[in-house]
Amino acid sequence: MKSEIEDFTDKDIFITDVKISGDNRITVLIDSFEGIKIKDCAKLSKKIESKLDRENEDFELVVSSAGMDNPFTVHKQYEKNKGKLIKVLTSDGEKIKGKLISVFETEIEIEPEIKKNKKNKTKTETIKENLTVAFSRIKEAKIVITF
Repeated sequence: MKSEIEDFTDKDIFITDVKISGDNRITVLIDSFEGIKIKDCAKLSKKIESKLDRENEDFELVVSSAGMDNPFTVHKQYEKNKGKLIKVLTSDGEKIKGKLISVFETEIEIEPEIKKNKKNKTKTETIKENLTVAFSRIKEAKIVITF
């Protein structure tokens, strides 16, 4: 089924996750550099449903945007979020928060966030070099939502 979904190349939409539960709930998460609209979800949902036989097997199909609070699961999500603030948890427990500067084939480059001392309202600036983190070390990466 994933190959059928991957044929959905309208605009620059890409799949971030496909899950099929034991009770036949199919969840497909998609993303795009342009953002996802409801009509994108509906179009892909119809395409998937046309490949499945409800008379043979009952199922529930959900096609949705990956959402800002979900961890990155594919390389394109890193590319999409270049220049934005992200937080990374490495496989050895290190937490890194900073601006995503570059995305390469096997690693990302992050400009660490500068800490501010809130008690006496002075900046505590620790000048650090940008950090390089291999994808193989990343346990989870997410965008930091700021208001």
